[in-house]
Amino acid sequence: MSDPESFRSCAVGLLTTEYFDNIDTFIEEAIDSGHDFVSTPMVHPRYNRVLKTKVNDTWKNSPVYDRDDLVVRKPNWSDAVVGSLSNWLELDSTDQNTRMNSELALKQELAWACHLGLFAVMTPPLSDTTTSISNLVRVINHNVGSMAITQMWVRVLMDKNNQAWKKWNQFRSLAEHNPRIHVALELPKELPEDDLLLDTWFAEPIKSVIVPADIFISNNKGYPVLPKPHQAYLKKLMHRMQPQIIVTLPEVNIHPSATPSSYQEYIRYLNRNLPEMNDVDRFASGYHDYLQAPLQPLMDNLDNSMYETFERDPIKYQQYEKAVYHALLDRVEHGSDYVSTIMVVGAGRGPLVNCCLRAAEKAERKVHLYALEKNPNAFVTLQNAKAEVWHDKVTLVFADMRKWKPETKCDILVSELLGSFGDNELSPECLDGAQKFLKEDGISIPASYTAYVTPLASSKLYNEVAAYKDLTHFETPYVVMFQQVCELAVSKPVWTFEHPNKAIEQDPENNLHNNRYSQTKFDMIPQDMIMHGIAGYFESVLYKDVMISIHPDTHSPGMFSWFPIFFPLRTPLQVTQGSTITLDFWRTTDAKKVWYEWSATVESSNGNDSSISPIHNPSGRSYWVGL
Repeated sequence: MSDPESFRSCAVGLLTTEYFDNIDTFIEEAIDSGHDFVSTPMVHPRYNRVLKTKVNDTWKNSPVYDRDDLVVRKPNWSDAVVGSLSNWLELDSTDQNTRMNSELALKQELAWACHLGLFAVMTPPLSDTTTSISNLVRVINHNVGSMAITQMWVRVLMDKNNQAWKKWNQFRSLAEHNPRIHVALELPKELPEDDLLLDTWFAEPIKSVIVPADIFISNNKGYPVLPKPHQAYLKKLMHRMQPQIIVTLPEVNIHPSATPSSYQEYIRYLNRNLPEMNDVDRFASGYHDYLQAPLQPLMDNLDNSMYETFERDPIKYQQYEKAVYHALLDRVEHGSDYVSTIMVVGAGRGPLVNCCLRAAEKAERKVHLYALEKNPNAFVTLQNAKAEVWHDKVTLVFADMRKWKPETKCDILVSELLGSFGDNELSPECLDGAQKFLKEDGISIPASYTAYVTPLASSKLYNEVAAYKDLTHFETPYVVMFQQVCELAVSKPVWTFEHPNKAIEQDPENNLHNNRYSQTKFDMIPQDMIMHGIAGYFESVLYKDVMISIHPDTHSPGMFSWFPIFFPLRTPLQVTQGSTITLDFWRTTDAKKVWYEWSATVESSNGNDSSISPIHNPSGRSYWVGL
């Protein structure tokens, strides 16, 4: 199995704007000095003569290069070259002849790059001073469809006021969020002070980060190093995006001890010294931004490997054990002969049973356990544990908790039925059926759980869903370990479920009491952004102050049993600075299923609705959880 740390390794290349007569020598020197690849112009600027070509010139019908017009002439180094597209092209010129010739010349360059098999081509820089780009986008968007191997990178110069992001946002919106178009982000000398301006780029399809030599400063020994803000941000980009890093060499020596290899050596030093991955990162390695459908726990029986995965989480079971321990201390006096009855509903392979037995031993309280499970395969594992470990401490029950009728009631009811949104694996419905097991003053663990939502930007997740090319996938929530995302605001609660639910009868006639509706507003979004969907989390009170949480602000350290949940939007919503985002969420039900519906509205600062999404998944037409 591959080392999770290897996923964060970044290649380092060298950028040149010179037009070498012998590019092979430059590439060999770059490789010899430790670089993995180079970025170089493919075509000599003398070729700009074609911009003046007249209508009837034969070049227009069959563009062809003279050998001397090319910088990259052979495919010898195709896997080590990023081709820089010519900066003299004027695709948005007001002169029709210049514009048309630029379009033909760009198509010719792209065709040449694909013929050579270059692994990427990169546009001239987009910046806040770039004017019209509509025709440039049109031509690139038209041609990337035929680029089977070669990637398209749009070079963007980051700035301090978000104007460059706006230009990039215009580019990808015109290209209809084409997943074949990526970003090469160039860092400026001064990074934005607002963290959100930096974080915005984590949601973009960054393939490369350009670090110019003039950003570096000299350390005490005269070697080039990055200022601390640049170090910190570049490390975050390496950790979350794994981009290819491109450095430049200064035209004159600005760092006294620098050699041609110093800049790439420093970048590799940063890459080797990223913060150590925590347990959650290691567990999620390979699953970042990977869409997974939520479980259907009542309709489907989990297999052994799924149970084994969940049981690897030490933090969750530590918290459950702590909750049971404190519940026993509060419920029974020390030295009492009272035997507390604990029922574990949905016992699986028995990890919660073990938690309860350990808690009782630690608390020095007498207990007898019932382990209830409906999965016939997991029930065999429970029988093995009873025969070999638990013996008469545990009574096994093979039944659905909603239908079983016990002869005795319990003091403590323990379950682990939570999903990534808290209630999305039907914990409310299951515990409604099981609360009849509980004595009048009995304790439910968990006692409550709250769902949270926030607007989310993520080109990666949007394109992953869009790749299915159907409505169903845009109306399905996904369990995802977020990485290339940016939250537009701090998450807010939408609803809470509490157990036992004193408001319902022992066997309610319907499930309407578990319906929910919430309208949540996020005011004054601080900058122009884009919204691709909604992130969901949960917090759960197990007992009193003992909690488990995947909410970013209160996340249980080291717990990895749950990833967040992602609700996609069919069409991304443009969010202007000062806007208010309103999220409407419904949890609704009928006799056979439970489902969610959701919508988003963006209201501009002047009070007008600038963007409105339709209500997704009406009547559970695309996604539901079976009862």
